[in-house]
Amino acid sequence: MSKSAAKKKKAFAPADDESARGRLLSAATNLFCKNGINATGIDAIIDEAGTAKTTLYKLFGSKTNLVHAVLESEGKQWREWFIGAIEAGGGDAQTKLARIFPALKTWFGEERFYGCPFINAVAEHDKDQKQFRNIAMKHKKVVLAHIEKLAGEMGAAEPALFAHHLALLIDGAIVAAMVSRDPGVADTAGLAASSLFEPAKTKRPKRTAAAAELAAV
Repeated sequence: MSKSAAKKKKAFAPADDESARGRLLSAATNLFCKNGINATGIDAIIDEAGTAKTTLYKLFGSKTNLVHAVLESEGKQWREWFIGAIEAGGGDAQTKLARIFPALKTWFGEERFYGCPFINAVAEHDKDQKQFRNIAMKHKKVVLAHIEKLAGEMGAAEPALFAHHLALLIDGAIVAAMVSRDPGVADTAGLAASSLFEPAKTKRPKRTAAAAELAAV
């Protein structure tokens, strides 16, 4: 091989790796979400991506590392979409929070909606395993932080608590939509969420020592 040919080969290698990486991530994402992580083998992924098995191991090292990469990638894309959807059009904080469930309804109606990849990953694996739970919690904290920020701007007395209330409705709607294949569950969750806005702005009275003792009994 001539020196010029060798230089060209080296120059093209990073681009080839990025292309292969993108195809493998896309194939793995689709198959993991549709069929499940445990039900999807390496052969199915490389067949879908059109790459060699050695390429997968060169780029990711193992199937577990590929799963991690898929979850990180999916999480980043979903968060960008979700935050963009509720921020689009401006308005006050309550208006933005009210956009959450209409946005989810749009997502639920997509042909390739297979639920939350984080919920699915944790559900599929040994519940004592921390690897997927840690990635899921990292994703959840970013989402909760944005909702909590908006809740504070809205005037919620306890923004963190309000954010957790909405997060429970979001997670419940995602699971219900995945099971029922009915995007309309987002409307029901949105109706429940709307009943939280005004009460959230009311400060709760501090409990007296006597009340605290009674609550502890």
